[in-house]
Amino acid sequence: MSLLAPLRELDSIQRHTVLASFLGWTLDAFDYFLLTFVIVTVAKEFDVSTAQITYALFLTLAARPLGALLFGRLADRYGRRPILMLDVILFSLFEFATAFASSLTALLVLRFLFGVAMGGEWGVGASLAMESIPAKARGAVSGLLQSGYPCGFFLAALANWLLVDHVGWRGLFVVGAIPACWCCTSAARCRSRPSGKKARRRRSGPACSKPCAGTGGWRST
Repeated sequence: MSLLAPLRELDSIQRHTVLASFLGWTLDAFDYFLLTFVIVTVAKEFDVSTAQITYALFLTLAARPLGALLFGRLADRYGRRPILMLDVILFSLFEFATAFASSLTALLVLRFLFGVAMGGEWGVGASLAMESIPAKARGAVSGLLQSGYPCGFFLAALANWLLVDHVGWRGLFVVGAIPACWCCTSAARCRSRPSGKKARRRRSGPACSKPCAGTGGWRST
């Protein structure tokens, strides 16, 4: 049996859901690792040590648990698809804003905010994908989603190699924000489960007022 057989059985909506989650994780890594390639250049421009620039990496990672909790709670309340789209848009906006950071302080604040948005992507995206696909496909899809992170690192390295001499470090962060449009397009075609309150209403059902014929129970009008 082919390892990709479960993926071939997914319908169009399920494939878009998996693609949106994969792209979100890929862009997450792409945007994060861009800074690691230009630390020396950024330090020279702001006239600070490279160690001070690495605080931006620390703040990004430190903010991730906060983002995971925040966006996870929002996804439970309002649905995974809209929150995934919001999350991708936010970390792309903070990525874009990084290109216009005028000081070390501005850079650190923007990378902290980027980390909050970055932290929400994996949990929301993975939950949306796992809820949308058959159980037998979840192992393969889980591995596929995890592979998005090294793919993002590879694309960041490639972008740095090809573009940094032409657009500078600031241009790289502008480029990093562009692919979010593709991710949001795929996310817009996803199908997510009802949010917490809607799901509880569906399970409880409407009020009953008439006996159900032949069952001795009640049915709603």
